[in-house]
Amino acid sequence: MQFMLNQTQIQLDECAPDTTLLEYLRTHLVQRGTKEGCASGDCGACTVVLAEPAGEGLSYRAINSCITYLGAVDGCQVITVEGLSSQPEHLHPVQQAMVDQHASQCGFCTPGFVMSLFALTHQPHEPRSTTAIEQIHQALGGNLCRCTGYRPIIDAAKSLLSAPLTDAFDEQEQEVHHQLSDWATTDDSSVTLKDGESSVFASPRSSAALLDCLARYPQARLVAGGTDLALETTQQLRSLPQLIYTGRVAEMRQICEQPEALVIGAAVTYSEAESILAAIFPALAGLIHRLGSLQVRNQGTLGGNIANASPIGDMPPVLLALDAQLRIRDAGGVIDMPIHEFFTGYRQTRLPPGGFIEALILPRLQSDSFLRIYKISKRLDDDISAVCLAMHLQLDQDRIVTARLGFGGMAATPARAYQAEAALLGQPFTPEGVRAAQAALATDFTPLSDVRASAEYRLRSASNLLLRAALEYQGQTSLEVSHHAHAG
Repeated sequence: MQFMLNQTQIQLDECAPDTTLLEYLRTHLVQRGTKEGCASGDCGACTVVLAEPAGEGLSYRAINSCITYLGAVDGCQVITVEGLSSQPEHLHPVQQAMVDQHASQCGFCTPGFVMSLFALTHQPHEPRSTTAIEQIHQALGGNLCRCTGYRPIIDAAKSLLSAPLTDAFDEQEQEVHHQLSDWATTDDSSVTLKDGESSVFASPRSSAALLDCLARYPQARLVAGGTDLALETTQQLRSLPQLIYTGRVAEMRQICEQPEALVIGAAVTYSEAESILAAIFPALAGLIHRLGSLQVRNQGTLGGNIANASPIGDMPPVLLALDAQLRIRDAGGVIDMPIHEFFTGYRQTRLPPGGFIEALILPRLQSDSFLRIYKISKRLDDDISAVCLAMHLQLDQDRIVTARLGFGGMAATPARAYQAEAALLGQPFTPEGVRAAQAALATDFTPLSDVRASAEYRLRSASNLLLRAALEYQGQTSLEVSHHAHAG
């Protein structure tokens, strides 16, 4: 594999496949400005920036290096805090802003803040609907330490966005773009790293090549963003000698708008899918911002959130409510499987041996659809759901014609609430009309108590969310009536 570390080209053939980027930086290269805090992608102390070709320039995204396998940065530029300033006696503008606003902290978490702000200053102009302060909060939501307080860090970010910023990376962008583009067109090998004959990190570039890798290494683990799998390396200290990376499989990186559905490749990240998902399913916008920090959304993929079969994944309830399908490919061909048939038990699925999820198929909403998505967690940002509800109804004269309720955190798998759905049919969408469905939730689910919530809390919250949706619908229709009366 080959990549650029700041402005230095690095070529590497042999290394343990489950080596993380953070471990390589700190232990192999002894560059320790990038810190290890939580080792789980939560604190942001390990933040670095990846640059990749995008059109005629480069795209920059902040990532957590602690949960990024080294092989995943093949062909990229990795920018660390050591590389920001070309001259030791001069600070980068982002570093200088942190000093000027007295936002610099003890030193442990400051590099992560600096790198998140560096990535923010290298983003394209945001749409007018996004304010500067919203951009700043999103950029820093994954950097959790606040030793100096929040205000001076925000002030540093504001000062950076108040005027155009040019640095050495802008001046060198075309040269870096040319080098990375050359690597992308000349390297067709699937094996990126190896450590002996049987330990490999493979990066296939097509679905056919991915099938070949799975046949050759049947015990290999598939890795996409690594936001879940990498914790087996960093938290559980397991050895993962064979990894197959899906992030370069062309068919899994596509987004296709069809008249009846949106087809999203399983290796598309949340950040890449965010704008189109929010446009087609506006109720999803809030959930996407809450399912992880920007660093996590820059790495995590929709397909990975489904394939790991976590009962508390945020996207499965939405896909259940939308009656989405999974496009699954194996040596025998391709099938489209309804997602409600996919989960069979805790962390268990119907994914065939040697197969993989290639894409997700999300049907478009109808004109009479009502979609609401709620996430209950202890912290607003970057936290795991205690309960997640996605409600998709079709209404006729305020009466419920069809109902699909997708829940997370209520069972061993993400699941539909079939008894509650049946209780909603034919009912007016009012607080009185959802009472039978509220009671039916106790028939649908027997949730567990754990560190996030008790069983009683989960049932009560799920019940209250049905009531909340009915109240919101009443408020929405009241506003529409008021608006039409005013217009008349």
